[in-house]
Amino acid sequence: MIDMVKDSRFVRPSKGLLDSGSSPNLYVANCGPAVGISFEDIASVFSTFGEVRGVHAADESGARVVVCFFDDISAQKALKAFDGNPCPQLGGRVLHIRYSILQPSSQIKDSVSVSLVASELQIPGLFLLHDFITSKDEEELLAAVDDRPWKSLSKRRVQHYGYEFMYDTRNVNTKHHLGELPQFVSTILQKISSFPNLEDAGNAIVDQLTVNEYPPGVGLSPHIDTHSAFEGLIFSLSLAGPCIMEFRRYSQGSWLPPSASSMDNKGENPDNCSNILRRSLFLPPRSMLLLSGEARYAWHHYIPHHKVDMVRGDTIRRGARRVSLTFRKVRNGPCCCEFPQYCDSQRSVEGLALGSA
Repeated sequence: MIDMVKDSRFVRPSKGLLDSGSSPNLYVANCGPAVGISFEDIASVFSTFGEVRGVHAADESGARVVVCFFDDISAQKALKAFDGNPCPQLGGRVLHIRYSILQPSSQIKDSVSVSLVASELQIPGLFLLHDFITSKDEEELLAAVDDRPWKSLSKRRVQHYGYEFMYDTRNVNTKHHLGELPQFVSTILQKISSFPNLEDAGNAIVDQLTVNEYPPGVGLSPHIDTHSAFEGLIFSLSLAGPCIMEFRRYSQGSWLPPSASSMDNKGENPDNCSNILRRSLFLPPRSMLLLSGEARYAWHHYIPHHKVDMVRGDTIRRGARRVSLTFRKVRNGPCCCEFPQYCDSQRSVEGLALGSA
């Protein structure tokens, strides 16, 4: 069986573990679709040592696989022949191989299936429009963006218009207005005002734009856009490359990665947390995502740090870069939403009340 979706039954062994033992399963690094080698080719090459039961993705990188034989002897032969040596049949790549461990069923983590349409996720207030703009529009937007100066963060580049987003506080300085939004997004603003899922077009007025450029392998840590910073509608247009966006709702309320000051941080909530709902959505280029209501105020959104995404059995490369244009309306007062457990405005008021009690 050729399985391009991560198989959570298998785990990478710790250093030295099983090196002196044996297993019919091999963890093979430095080969896979991310480096131009198909699962079928891997199975064909390894089958010279014995019948291959299956090839599975070891993780989301696309460059590590688990090759499963029916017997230990075949796996031993393959490991001895390939480990640390260039493999001419696989593009001359040097393979790094260890025995792979089959986890006890109680430790297996369920993977999150990826949806192609927002309605499948059943998250109120979440909408996705495919082909929101044309390919020509996309080219013109990218050219206009690249003609403007970029600001470099640790792993990506950004541009801010209207108001600058302050990553250290996760907020904006409403007293420092950068000017009107640039002319090159005027057509996008007109299309936003006629977004089909808006009850009141007047709510679609935006005055802040953040442009993000993500190189391959760079994502975004789980977060909810600060309630006190922005109003209830957030529009995000994807350009140049695709990605998967995961949505998480934590029953205990807000959760922040270990370094709350950096949205580039790879830290994320442990997957074995039982008090979490997870949904995943594929965002193709030229699609427009709308977060409103519960989706905006109560669900963390997160872009995994992948170079390759597995979408319903297909291997999707992130591309040379992905650019997003996120449109928001700056809030000029406290947030009074229906989700106080996720709301910094209402938690601040609660904290003051407790402190004065």
